[in-house]
Amino acid sequence: MQADILRWLLVVVVALGFLSMPLLVTAEEVKKTEVKAKTVDPQTKAADPKAAPAASVGVKKVAIAKAAVVNGTVISGDDYEKELGRAQQQFFKMGKPPAEKELNDLRKEVMDNLINRELLYQECQKKGIKADEAAVDGQIKSIKERFPSEAEYKNTLLKMGMAEDAFKTQLRREMCIKQYIDKEFLEKAKVDEKEMRAYYDAHPEYFKKPEQVKASHILIKSEPGDDAKKKAEARKKIEEIEKKIKAGGDFAALAKENSQCPSSAQGGDLGMFGRGQMVKPFEDAAFALKPGEMSGIVETNFGYHLIKLTEKQTESKVPFDEVKGKLTEYSKQEKAQKDLKQYLDKVKTTAKIEILVPELKGK
Repeated sequence: MQADILRWLLVVVVALGFLSMPLLVTAEEVKKTEVKAKTVDPQTKAADPKAAPAASVGVKKVAIAKAAVVNGTVISGDDYEKELGRAQQQFFKMGKPPAEKELNDLRKEVMDNLINRELLYQECQKKGIKADEAAVDGQIKSIKERFPSEAEYKNTLLKMGMAEDAFKTQLRREMCIKQYIDKEFLEKAKVDEKEMRAYYDAHPEYFKKPEQVKASHILIKSEPGDDAKKKAEARKKIEEIEKKIKAGGDFAALAKENSQCPSSAQGGDLGMFGRGQMVKPFEDAAFALKPGEMSGIVETNFGYHLIKLTEKQTESKVPFDEVKGKLTEYSKQEKAQKDLKQYLDKVKTTAKIEILVPELKGK
């Protein structure tokens, strides 16, 4: 997990494709919703960091000192191997190693990325662009704060085969390149609202706002390991609350008084949530209700619940005005990437580039 943080910072800013950005406009992106009750956990499936296989599996070691020379500057074989290993690891995370053709394509892509980065950095040097050292130090500090300790941070760098000074140098280079790209390509990219509107109209599947509900609940806790007596006591208590509500009691007031969930402070209000955010029995009961209805007693791993639905929103399309900002950003990224590729293709016609990796010579 920690290694991914470092790789992300070094790879995300630059790699040809560095400006590409998937258009993921969902309800969560467009309108942030938060489940206020922490007791009722969303069901999430986090990737197991231990499941990631070694990056070098199946990769033939290059074992050469120089992978390429770009206008007299050497790209080391070690740097090439590390980049290739990181790229190949993405295939393993998807559950399949790359086939021979895919591996050959990957080798070429990694080499292209390294050459592009070197050409861009050389351009930065020509233009006198330098990374702000305070910003570099701030980024390093931010990264360190994601680790349990300084020792864990350094140990992760060690596992990546990178000294701290080398990591800082590489980060400084990438920040220079990003600064150059932002100024020369991203800031100059112009977008057409008509084109964005056309894209919006042609891809309705990207702009769906899924069905959502707003509900309140009352929770009486009962742990899975509780004995029969404790479970019976919790069940009896929720039954008594249910009787009071059916007799005309105020749901919000009874939630404040009795619920054992943090949402009790808001009268049990959980706010808006979509499918997949709550544990399954809770979700099924909530989405089956109509606004104003209260469920029967619902049992989950957290205990016993009474759920009252206050609002339901059917699946809809996010209005253009709500996603216009994201579409503008996406369109600028797309145009900047295209312009940058054209620029690099032109630079390569006059650059002196020698590729020394045996598998890539002549390609």
